[in-house]
Amino acid sequence: MKKWKSTTALAATALLALAGTAMPSMAAPDNAPGQAVKSHVVERPEAANGYWTAEKMRNAIPGEVLAERAMERGGGAGNATVDRGSEKKISGVTPKGKPAGKGGKGGKNSSSAVEETPVSHIGKVFFTLGGNNYVCSGNSIMSGNSSTVSTAGHCLNEGPGAFATNFVFVPAYDDGAAPYGQWAAEELHAPAAWVDNGDMAYDTGFAVVAPLNGQSLNDAVGASGVQFNADRGLGYQAYGYPAANPFDGSDLFSCLDGDAANDPYNPQFNSQGIDCNMTGGSSGGPWFIGSGSSGYQNSVNSYGYGSNSTTMYGPYWGSTIYNTYSAASN
Repeated sequence: MKKWKSTTALAATALLALAGTAMPSMAAPDNAPGQAVKSHVVERPEAANGYWTAEKMRNAIPGEVLAERAMERGGGAGNATVDRGSEKKISGVTPKGKPAGKGGKGGKNSSSAVEETPVSHIGKVFFTLGGNNYVCSGNSIMSGNSSTVSTAGHCLNEGPGAFATNFVFVPAYDDGAAPYGQWAAEELHAPAAWVDNGDMAYDTGFAVVAPLNGQSLNDAVGASGVQFNADRGLGYQAYGYPAANPFDGSDLFSCLDGDAANDPYNPQFNSQGIDCNMTGGSSGGPWFIGSGSSGYQNSVNSYGYGSNSTTMYGPYWGSTIYNTYSAASN
């Protein structure tokens, strides 16, 4: 039987605050070109309640195919090379959990994904696009509304195209179990550059979920702090639920890399890559600065090259993605 992973704050590097700490200013940073945001209000969020049966979850298509389609369409203009404003950090709240299980393993620059025990604030997202059901990964993050989930842009909007329906977040998903329930989205937010052009430089989205059983998401599962406009080339630990072969989507995995590097194939995306062999289904899973799920989130799993890729790329979280977060948070 699996134990729950404890996610107590890391000293110095994480600087996570306890619930109730005052939020920093949400003012948009300077030097934020292309900062437009597209937002979608879900007309009937309750329609997602009960839609996702265990069978539908098992049969959902890994979201990597949506990222591949966006790249086939050209991947956008990639103007994020100047998308850098003042650094922003938003502190998190202590995640829920039980005593530590096996936790993260693996060493620096290890490309092999390592199975993790469930983390209360990391989970799967399920959604419908174009009549098909898909699965990605997501994370509960600190926000003004205490109800915001981060994921990849292609996990909530076609890029370009329609916003998803039947969007739910299932925190701490574990081999079919949903210990914290299914959280249905009320709003979906993505950078306009993604919604209008499928620009891979901005492949990040945020969902605002409805309360469940009288609780907000942050109160129920905790939340990660977030950081924007950080330095490049940092060390990351990425998490997700890879569902494409050789994985089956049942469990949480992570990859640890101490040295992110720029994408050499499509530098216009301004993304960074880490050594990681997670596959489709892990899209939208969080990247944490440093190692461990108690750090500040600073990107998401976005794309790789080929089915046997050992490098995972994530978008640079600059001013445009900050503004998208701010629109969702407030």
